[in-house]
Amino acid sequence: MNIYHGSDVVVEKPEIFQSSRLLDFGTGFYTTSNKEQAVRWAEKVSARNNTKQKILSVYNFHIEKAKRELIINQFTSADENWLNFITANRRGKEISEKYDIVIGPVADDNVYLTVKLFETGVLDKDESLKRLKVEKLYNQILFHTEKGLKHCKFDHYEVLGGEGNG
Repeated sequence: MNIYHGSDVVVEKPEIFQSSRLLDFGTGFYTTSNKEQAVRWAEKVSARNNTKQKILSVYNFHIEKAKRELIINQFTSADENWLNFITANRRGKEISEKYDIVIGPVADDNVYLTVKLFETGVLDKDESLKRLKVEKLYNQILFHTEKGLKHCKFDHYEVLGGEGNG
């Protein structure tokens, strides 16, 4: 299947990225199977970095082969396990370290607000999960280890806006 990474640069050789921000699934290289989501990520990165370029890097990912060869944590919905996992990672506990790849819903702005309210104790777990069930959730695929990253094969890139070549 094709997976996408939105940025303001072409990423032909993905690397495990140590972010200064605490992210849903921990450190690594983030992608998605949803092109629309990746385009939004490219727009956010371009705005955050104050660049005019928006790039969609496209990769091939054979998930069935990866499942046979790697340790993968896959969440099929924003359930209690997912909520606990991303909350721990966002608190800096880095519980994704035992996995090569983590796959599951991405916390967009609406979902992020629910998670933040849960983290700060404003919402309890039941209310948080109830709110998450009504959200349209896109996915994210985190390549957390070099071994996992070998399953993310660059195919091509698309220029979404600004300058660059395809």
